[in-house]
Amino acid sequence: MTDMRRTILWVVFLMSLVLLWDAWNKHQGRPTMFGMPAPTATTAGSAPAGVPASAALPAPATAGAAPAAPVTTAPVASEKLWITTDVFKAQIDTQGGTLTHVELLKHRDAVDASKPMVLLDQSATHTYVAQTGLISKTATGAALPNHVTTMTVLPGARALADGQDELRLTLESPAVNGVTYRKSYVFKRGDYAIGVKHEIVNAGGEAVEPQLYLQLERDGSTESHAGFLGGAQTFTGPALYTPATKFKKIEFKDIDKGGVELPTGATEGWTAMVQHYFVSAWLPPEGAAREFRVSKNGALYSLAAVLPLAPIAAGQSATLDTRLYVGPQEEKRLEALAPGLELVKDYGIFTIISKPLFWLLDQLHKLVGNWGWAIVALVVLIKAAFYWLNAKAYASMAKMKAINPKVMELRERLKDKPQQMQQEMMRIYREEKVNPLGGCLPIMVQIPVFIALYWVLLSSVEMRNAPWLGWITDLSAKDPYYILPLVMTATTMLQTWLNPTPPDPVQAKMMWIMPLVFSVMFFFFPAGLVLYWITNNVLSIAQQWVINKRLGVN
Repeated sequence: MTDMRRTILWVVFLMSLVLLWDAWNKHQGRPTMFGMPAPTATTAGSAPAGVPASAALPAPATAGAAPAAPVTTAPVASEKLWITTDVFKAQIDTQGGTLTHVELLKHRDAVDASKPMVLLDQSATHTYVAQTGLISKTATGAALPNHVTTMTVLPGARALADGQDELRLTLESPAVNGVTYRKSYVFKRGDYAIGVKHEIVNAGGEAVEPQLYLQLERDGSTESHAGFLGGAQTFTGPALYTPATKFKKIEFKDIDKGGVELPTGATEGWTAMVQHYFVSAWLPPEGAAREFRVSKNGALYSLAAVLPLAPIAAGQSATLDTRLYVGPQEEKRLEALAPGLELVKDYGIFTIISKPLFWLLDQLHKLVGNWGWAIVALVVLIKAAFYWLNAKAYASMAKMKAINPKVMELRERLKDKPQQMQQEMMRIYREEKVNPLGGCLPIMVQIPVFIALYWVLLSSVEMRNAPWLGWITDLSAKDPYYILPLVMTATTMLQTWLNPTPPDPVQAKMMWIMPLVFSVMFFFFPAGLVLYWITNNVLSIAQQWVINKRLGVN
């Protein structure tokens, strides 16, 4: 029974570490034991994204549908406009008024901390942009201005001045079949949600029935750098939400296959592009009908919300206000913007446990003012919550350690009589009131909580570039001097010493070797996880030492 208990624990431990290591390799873009992800690389000179095809609502879109021919105007070179606020440095291309580059000034680059985090970008190696434009309601309708139509920028400031709370930039298209499209970006101080006002002016001789599309487009690459915890791959790709279908992730590979099922007939919901820590999302007004479309144009994937507008008579105009969020996955900020938007923060399958754990971690951060100490405090509270379960496990292990000499002597004496040896061992366990599996159940109960906490730390952008103390200036990065991993290794070995030695000599050796071998992994894990593990080890050692002392076990 002792061997069985140890086998169960080792299997759980080893499988967890193998999966973590495999996921780490996957996150780094390296070959894995269970297959290698094949991200789509973006090459220089990729063709621009296609305009969503005109179609009458509510006809569903199909992935990979051929794009309509873009509307072209006179060959006028586009201009790149730079906008600066307290949170953004953004570039808007006058070709379509597309948002082609966004730097998040309050977040640092994962590789070079001297540079701001770049979320949206259009370069030779990476494409990730936000586009809008107009299409006709019917396939036979007149062409309208879209995101490849060159627009003219109207006079206005390009930087948010001190004491100014709002910055507005307006672009206007030339008339296409009598229709002019005017788009205004409204940047507000301290806000990652950009207001985007769309005005359609019909100067033609007939009524038009336009549709407005709000599109996010990017290549299929995933992050090449290690994110916080490094041991798991968070979702990267398109996502959408409606009250009926709830949160839906769309894998790039499913778009490749053309097998994406999209909700229809929605009057609420949003579209987004999700990656580790950050998100961009188009937020149409509540109550407006919308259709969702995904497509692949060359090496680029797009997700669009298409909104039908009421017919606009000759000489009339229409306006529609939308919002574009481009920023960090801060849970409270996202909750306040739109229903379900906080779900882009990927907690995996343990969301029901992870959300209250993050809430508790956030409350602790408010008290202590430091995310590192908040992690320490959270582990203390979790250990306190499981104190009695752990106490039973440690008491069982202490008793096992106390009777270990008897078991060793019995195994040696009856090694040639396995059946009798098992009977005698069970007799000893009954007499000493020891349950060989007593240490397993408490550990198994805590595994979901541990995994949920792991995902909390993995998904929380608040840990990114967050310092703890001294040399730990970023909890999402590995310890530059490997001090925490060395401390963790030492605490792991001390905890091993407190446990009963297995009767089997091979198992006894493995008991010491395995913690050393797998501690090497933690030299590459970010400081937040190692800090969590050290705190958990120290508290476990303290509790186990007290129990061993109480039971007279050395």
